[in-house]
Amino acid sequence: MEEMFRLEGVSFVYGSGQDNEIGALRGIDLAIDKGEFVVIVGHNGSGKSTLAKHLNALLVPTSGRVLVKDMDTRDPKNLWKIRQTVGMVFQNPDNQIVATTVEEDVAFGPENLGVPPAEIRERVDWALEVVDMVGYKRHAPHLLSGGQKQRVAIAGVLAMRPECIVLDEPTAMLDPAGRDEVMRTICRLNSEKGMTVIHITHFMNEAVLGSRVIVMEGGRVVMDDVPGKIFSKVEMIRGLHLDVPQVTELAYELNKAGARLPQDIFRVSDMAVYLDRIYGPRRIVASGDV
Repeated sequence: MEEMFRLEGVSFVYGSGQDNEIGALRGIDLAIDKGEFVVIVGHNGSGKSTLAKHLNALLVPTSGRVLVKDMDTRDPKNLWKIRQTVGMVFQNPDNQIVATTVEEDVAFGPENLGVPPAEIRERVDWALEVVDMVGYKRHAPHLLSGGQKQRVAIAGVLAMRPECIVLDEPTAMLDPAGRDEVMRTICRLNSEKGMTVIHITHFMNEAVLGSRVIVMEGGRVVMDDVPGKIFSKVEMIRGLHLDVPQVTELAYELNKAGARLPQDIFRVSDMAVYLDRIYGPRRIVASGDV
């Protein structure tokens, strides 16, 4: 498997140089392969956004090194190629939208890369189709919903044809419907387009959609595994001041009451299957029901 990122002993402190600063990184060793869908979670100040900014050289390590497809982010000669390889989407889509119509905004990145006009047209149409926003290409971005704006921001990154997209809490400012829109788009990019996805979030129902979950605490990676194994450690997750998916919480409480459910349930569909196996088609009627 081809590596997309390798972090070796990466530490980072902000301007004051205090190692105990919120958001600092401390000796991170990490490898991420091409095509993975990695979700990074952690409470505020755990370092997850700082880590995200190291993946396309918005920040460079105080010590250690970050390699993006073997390109060292500390070398200024690699900067242009790294940022073509890794696209970033941030929390507030309004900070990334610069034009008066959707299609002009999506075209902005390729134009600045010097892409020929005919290819820009092709890229814009492709990117809007991927995020299901073709019907809005002549709309004014400020008239769109939050979820639609974020999908336009994602399309603007896609039009630059990166190999990886890093999303730093892209759903934090959205309502549930908007979050669903964006997460469907992110999942499609990974499953249908084979794009490497790094998704930073504090929503555990989003974390279960990844193929791998990394949990950060105090600037360090404290857990790194598939979602089922991560969220089966309910007490450990709670000890890190994080939630677990509601279905996992339900399985945990049922098992405390004597049920024999697997510890790694995190999807509603899986819970339904196991409950059907245990109870069958019987309908449990509470006393007093008619």
